[in-house]
Parts: sequence; C-alpha cells; structure tokens
Amino acid sequence: MTVQPPVLLAALVFLAVYAGVVLPAVWSRRPARRTAALKVLGQLLGALRYRKR
Repeated sequence: MTVQPPVLLAALVFLAVYAGVVLPAVWSRRPARRTAALKVLGQLLGALRYRKR
C-alpha cells in the first residue's frame, strides 16, 4: 500500500502544527508561552473558518 504525496504532506503539516502550537498551548508552564500559542491557534482556526465560507 503506497501513500499518496498530498496525504503525506497534509499529515506532516498537521503533525507540525500539533507539535508546534497545540502542545505548547496545553502543556507549557509559562503563561506567556501558553498565551502566545493559544493566540496562534486561534488565528489558524480563524483562517480555516474564513476559508470555508
């Protein structure tokens, strides 16, 4: 079974966003880092919502 390149790219992007934004937003002990990560996550989700309309 081979993996299609677009599927692999989407999985890598999802993993990068998850590891770089979602995990720090949840597990960081530093309030500034949590706040910044949540702000970036909100911007990313807002862009996705805007794109669907």
